[in-house]
Amino acid sequence: MNLSMKWLKEFVDIDVSIKEFADAMTMSGSKVERYEIEGDKINKVVVGKVLSIEKHPDADKLVVCKVDVGENEPIQIVTGATNLKENDIVPVALDGSTLTNGTKIEKSKLRGIVSNGMMCSLSELGLTINDFPYAVEDGIFVLKEENYFLGQDIREVIGFNDTKVEFEITPNRPDCLSIIGLAREVAATFNKELKLHTPSVKNLSSENDDLKVKVESKDLCPFYSARIVKNIKVGPSPRFIRERLRAMGVRPINNIVDITNYVMLEYGQPMHAFDIRFIEENNIIVRHANHDETITTLDGVKRKLQPDNLVIADSKKPIAIAGVMGGEYSSIVDDTKTIVFESANFNAESVRNTARQLGMRTDSSLRYEKGLDPNNCLLALDRACELIEILGIGEISSEVIKVDNINKEQKRIPFDPIFINSFLNIDVATDKMKSILSKLGCRVEDGYVIIPSFRNDLNIKNDIAEEIARFYGYNNIPSTKLKGSCFGKLTAMQKFEQKIKDTMLALGVSEIMTYSFISPCSYDKIMLPTDHPLRDYISISNPLGEDTSVMRTISLPSMLEVLSSNLNKKNESANLFEISKVYIKSSKSYLPYEANKLIAGFYGKNTDFFIIKGILEELLYSLSIKNYKVEACENEKSYHPGRCAKILINNQYVGIIGEVHPLVCENYEISERIYIIELDIANLFENADFNIKYKHIGKFPAVKRDLAVICDKSIPVAKLESIIRENAGKILEDIKIFDVYTGEQIDNDKKSVAFNITFRSSNSTLKDEQITTSLNRVIKAYNKEGIILRS
Repeated sequence: MNLSMKWLKEFVDIDVSIKEFADAMTMSGSKVERYEIEGDKINKVVVGKVLSIEKHPDADKLVVCKVDVGENEPIQIVTGATNLKENDIVPVALDGSTLTNGTKIEKSKLRGIVSNGMMCSLSELGLTINDFPYAVEDGIFVLKEENYFLGQDIREVIGFNDTKVEFEITPNRPDCLSIIGLAREVAATFNKELKLHTPSVKNLSSENDDLKVKVESKDLCPFYSARIVKNIKVGPSPRFIRERLRAMGVRPINNIVDITNYVMLEYGQPMHAFDIRFIEENNIIVRHANHDETITTLDGVKRKLQPDNLVIADSKKPIAIAGVMGGEYSSIVDDTKTIVFESANFNAESVRNTARQLGMRTDSSLRYEKGLDPNNCLLALDRACELIEILGIGEISSEVIKVDNINKEQKRIPFDPIFINSFLNIDVATDKMKSILSKLGCRVEDGYVIIPSFRNDLNIKNDIAEEIARFYGYNNIPSTKLKGSCFGKLTAMQKFEQKIKDTMLALGVSEIMTYSFISPCSYDKIMLPTDHPLRDYISISNPLGEDTSVMRTISLPSMLEVLSSNLNKKNESANLFEISKVYIKSSKSYLPYEANKLIAGFYGKNTDFFIIKGILEELLYSLSIKNYKVEACENEKSYHPGRCAKILINNQYVGIIGEVHPLVCENYEISERIYIIELDIANLFENADFNIKYKHIGKFPAVKRDLAVICDKSIPVAKLESIIRENAGKILEDIKIFDVYTGEQIDNDKKSVAFNITFRSSNSTLKDEQITTSLNRVIKAYNKEGIILRS
């Protein structure tokens, strides 16, 4: 919300620097984002008078002018402008001057004739034809102002020197989306009198065009008022209105439209003006839109309305979208003679939903969707009619048509000075509190604070305490230590996830973050079966686009997108991981179940299945997870058959490791082999051993033995190792695989696997008989599986 400081001074007498103003307003709760002085880049541009115009001796399209700029001697300026004549008053940029866009003007020669400056157009001053409708848009700006002197700063003459202050208005303070609302805050902040004007119309016409108003949707329109104005003279607004609109960031259009915008900025109440010729049968009906009904709005766009959209209609068609924008065919045009001013209050939620559905956001909807004061409607209507009378551009009907369904009951909050002082830890007198509340429009009566209708944010006594704190001064409230003890700490799961991150980083894997929403096409790209339960995803009702329209149920597509991006950017290798959320529909709750997954992706010339399996094993070791198995699987369609394994902990499935299927890689335009680890963090957490016990290095020596066996190629090495662990007994300390061989010395369907086994006893030095007994049990177990010792 912009605030014109010139306009503000109509309501509050304030004389402080802009820096002091911004600081004080921010401290009292009205945050100032920035401030700007109009035309502050314009320097040494003054009012001049053209004394003579002569043809340039050496250029057909140039003229030489003598211009009086209030100095002892006229200056000479060469120009190509064609709209000048003698005695014209113009803005003159002197030698050494600066224009709005930063251009420096210096003395120069044009075709051999000295030019001591430049006469300016509107655009060179940072203005448009809307600011001065009488000017020529593409020529020199010839002034028609009355109060000036030659040599005067042009900004003062044309009123281009206002200070604009931009406020950040929070959603709970729609009253501050107006000059009067901000003026009330200023008056309270600086302890000044607030000067409010009650609008009135003196000369009324008794004639009435029999306008009829009917409100069908009373719950969405608690108040509607209208008034007819005849014999309208459409034209440019006077300069004071144009200046104030420009400072507030609104483009002047014509006097009728400008009045509605002016009142909206002054009172915070949006208004609309209809040309009565386009209102069928002089009927105005506030209703819901009909099925498949359309309207062409003021911006020229034809819009299809929804049945829950509230519209202003005549007997046959919608003529405006309530609270959002008017219709094109009822707008004010040059030959408009009779208008209907509308000032109404609409339900905030209804306006917000309508604006969102239709993809429209206007100054009007911005205010309505925050909840406006219905008691402001008649004041705004009277102010608009008063301006019509002041400008002498129409005859105002004496009849005000209104439909009033406002709840007249005033909000009352207990006034408790003792609570306020205790709550804020201050000591403010009761009379001081009453004075602060009075400046904000509140009244204290019979132990209650009577809340004005424009302050819908005040609901409980804590809100009253906040108002006292704002104007008592936050900086005056003494600092106090927190009572009690409060120590933040990580949960066990958060510590567990941090351990995962630390381990992955230590293993050389970099962390990434991806969006939680993906495209529905992603499930096809990873070749997930059509009947797979993970295809039962949750769609987003207002997505940013098709590519981010569903909540993911699997993290693989997100990782593949990132790996593909790295490959496209010529990164030769990548080791990446993410702890990502997936969203699974729940039969027990409307909200989905959110599960954390660890996914890691790898590619590069030094990366293969065994490397990433080693990373997996190091991760599980660091998490103190021991009872895990890695078993081959071929039913995962996203992975290469024969190069994929599932991870089991205590025979419970926790994830998968493997090479991505070549067709999936092709779908992501990936030419490298991609390896993936997917793990469910909740299952890892459930099976982690947090009771870690440290033990001393054994006092007695270890004994190592090598064991080589021959088995079918189809038997996983992990199974061979598990047989050793299950049968070697308590003296087994460690197992390491040091050779896997297939070749001429054994059958084609066989392989040889060699282990280095470490034995140690914590009680005594091992004897050969103990080791032999242990190995014999292992060999016997192997023989039962058809596995024989290699000779």
